Amino acid sequence: MAVSSIDDWLHEIVKERLHAASQKVTANREALVGLLSTATRPLTIPEIIEAKPTIAQSSAYRNLVVLEDAGLVHRIVTNDDFARYELAEDLTGHHHHLICTVCGSVQDVAAPEGLERAMRVATKSIARTTGFRAQHHRIDLVGICQACT
Repeated sequence: MAVSSIDDWLHEIVKERLHAASQKVTANREALVGLLSTATRPLTIPEIIEAKPTIAQSSAYRNLVVLEDAGLVHRIVTNDDFARYELAEDLTGHHHHLICTVCGSVQDVAAPEGLERAMRVATKSIARTTGFRAQHHRIDLVGICQACT
C-alpha cells in the first residue's frame, strides 16, 4: 500500500496498532492520521471535515473512534459542542492543554521542567501509598483564553 499523507514510520505504527485492534488500514483512517499529524492543535470534527471534505462526517466519527480504540488518537472533551482530536501523546511528544471554558478552544502547552519533576515525585509517592501504577499523566489547565478575556 502506498503511503499517501503520512510518514513511513507513522504509517507502520498505524498499520501495527490497527492490526492489533483487528482493524484495517483505510484511506480515510490514513487521511485522518495524516491531518492530525500536521495539526498545530487538537481539531474538532467540523475542522477535520473542512480540511478533508472528501470524508463524510459520519465516517470521520466512526474512524476516529476506531483510531482512538487503537491508541492512535486522543479525544479531548470540553464544555462546548465538539470534542477535539489529536494524535496520541506517544506519537507527538509529551504535552498538556489549555482549555477555554468560554469558547472551548484547546491549545497544546509544554509544562516547565520543574512541574514535570514534581509530577514524577508525586506519582512515585502515590504509587508507594496506594499501589497504583500510573502509566502517564495529563494536566489540563481550564480557564479563559486570551481571545475571550
